Amino acid sequence: MKTEINQDIHAALAAIKDRKITHVFLVACGGSLSIMHPGKYFLDRHSSALTSDVYNGDEFVTRDPRKLGPSSLVVLCSQTGTTKETARAAAHARAKGAFTIAMTLDPASPLGTAAERVVAYQASYTTGVPIDAADSNYGVLYMILAGLIRQVEGVDVVDSLLKSLSALQPAIDKAHLVYADRFDAFAAQFSQAPVIYTLASGANYGAAYSFAICVFMEMLWINSQAIHADEFFHGPFEVVDKDAKFVCMIGLDETRRLEERARDFLYRFGSKENVLVLDARELDLDGIDEAFQGYLVPLIFFDTLWKFAYKLADQRGTVILEDRRYMKKISDY
Repeated sequence: MKTEINQDIHAALAAIKDRKITHVFLVACGGSLSIMHPGKYFLDRHSSALTSDVYNGDEFVTRDPRKLGPSSLVVLCSQTGTTKETARAAAHARAKGAFTIAMTLDPASPLGTAAERVVAYQASYTTGVPIDAADSNYGVLYMILAGLIRQVEGVDVVDSLLKSLSALQPAIDKAHLVYADRFDAFAAQFSQAPVIYTLASGANYGAAYSFAICVFMEMLWINSQAIHADEFFHGPFEVVDKDAKFVCMIGLDETRRLEERARDFLYRFGSKENVLVLDARELDLDGIDEAFQGYLVPLIFFDTLWKFAYKLADQRGTVILEDRRYMKKISDY
């Protein structure tokens, strides 16, 4: 069981102990960007002294926010550390006087060397090596932010977070059993779909975004779009018919009613056999503090949905990762 935040996080926060930090920028690209959305949600709900923004790496550089400066903390993430836009964002932030923390698997990578401090995390969904979910990118980001809030405001949610993170992996393992048969059925149902949408809100939106762009589009060549559960009713719901296919995430944070409303519309005007619903109320979250369940549920959804992705790949005759045409295959773009 974790009893304190990781040592590299301690060191990174200690380096800014005497700086006045008022704004946090969360910067990344693609799947790494997706974790930043629940990070901002966490800050919005727990901090009154820190404001925050989420940026794509190169837009952060080109937009060049006026708030960026010595009172800014910029947290960046790239799994390999080789995402050039994110490394460029780290260099830009340092040039503006901001303090930078890089999250990556490789401290010697371009991102790792571009930032003042490096915080390591672990990943299993592309390596196949089992990890404790507490050490995932989500878990590490939450530890950084909880530690920062404690340091800046004296508001301590760290102990509760750590206890909850310690209970996360068992919750994920049990969730795989809950969803196994459902994923088999929906993989067969969705196997030839030309378009599959994802839908969520709040802390879950990042997982929906990542699954749409990094799994359906990147790994499976299926057209997709992550739709915010409330924005759904301001245009996108017009695509709903009996054949429209959706992955709908229903979480436990304060925005749950938005996701429920969208699910109910899909059930009413679409077909239930074409709406894959993951509802966190089905899950055994024993040991996870109720106050943190909404933040950790997206990790459970995303981890389990990888099993669905591999089942769908088998149905379509696709080899995930290896069959990509451009990602990691070419560099001159």
